[in-house]
Amino acid sequence: MSAEQLAELSDLFVVAAVLLYVFAMVAFAFELAFGRARPNKAEADRVPVTVGAPEADAAAGMAAWEAAKADAAGEVHFAVKADSGAYGAMPVRSGRSSGAAKAGLVALGLAWLGWAANLAAIATRGLSADRWPWGNMYEFVVAICFAAVTAFLGTQLRHNVRFLGAFVMVTAALGLGFAVKVFYTAAGPVVPALNSYWIAIHVTAAILATGLLTLAGVSGILYLLRGDGMSRLPARADLERVAHRAIVLAFPLWTFAVIAGALWADRAWGRYWGWDPKEVWSFITWVAYAAYLHARVTAGWRGKAATIVQLVAFGCLLFNLIGVNLFIQGLHGYADVN
Repeated sequence: MSAEQLAELSDLFVVAAVLLYVFAMVAFAFELAFGRARPNKAEADRVPVTVGAPEADAAAGMAAWEAAKADAAGEVHFAVKADSGAYGAMPVRSGRSSGAAKAGLVALGLAWLGWAANLAAIATRGLSADRWPWGNMYEFVVAICFAAVTAFLGTQLRHNVRFLGAFVMVTAALGLGFAVKVFYTAAGPVVPALNSYWIAIHVTAAILATGLLTLAGVSGILYLLRGDGMSRLPARADLERVAHRAIVLAFPLWTFAVIAGALWADRAWGRYWGWDPKEVWSFITWVAYAAYLHARVTAGWRGKAATIVQLVAFGCLLFNLIGVNLFIQGLHGYADVN
């Protein structure tokens, strides 16, 4: 297969990925819409019990919770501890309708197919150009969408985070559409500054970190949108937990990407730091996420305050990714933005 045919095939795979992500989003949204609403109680104040239990302590509650998980059709309640010390049962969710449950499984299947199409688009793009397939902004954004979906699906393998599916899928679909509409560049050779093995080191780390931070950003936005009481959106405690874990994984990767970028700059331009806009905003993003982690560890920040800090950091990340390349001229102007 010729280079031109591989490039065309890559473009078709991107279109297929967009469609599959959209279909997955619809299926995830169906599951979310027709599932049971969830309370927004703190985990520390809840003990899970089975239907009909008048009272329970923590040990009995956890045993009942394990039994309830084994019986998907059973109704699950949380025993809420009152001021008097007694526990009263509060319903959280009954067994989901078969239609909603099937929609969730279909959505996961579509998401995996979209992930495969996204991966195929990256691979065929690289083969067509005979280089690492992230030499311009179009390829970089396509790879970030793949990384974000990978972060979601990888998390889903260990924890049930299907409640994030619709929001991650729409983010990936919009990201790919934005890449095609704004950043699209025909496959071809890269500028000399990018013709280095450092692109496989520095840019790969940045892509992986950005994918994880996108998952955290989506969780943070939902946290602020989620009201008190019953809601079809996931509980704030679950959203904050997902965001924090994603950032903990992403921060070392982003740190490594910044350091690797400085080493690459020294080899390419003869200096480690030159106050280029991309360098400055990469460092600002690092400081913002470091502030989030520092506030949680030393000051004990949780909840809305910590979420606002991480969303400010996410805004810095997005501006570094899009704003710097679209609106600011610098040494990183090789993004080939039309």
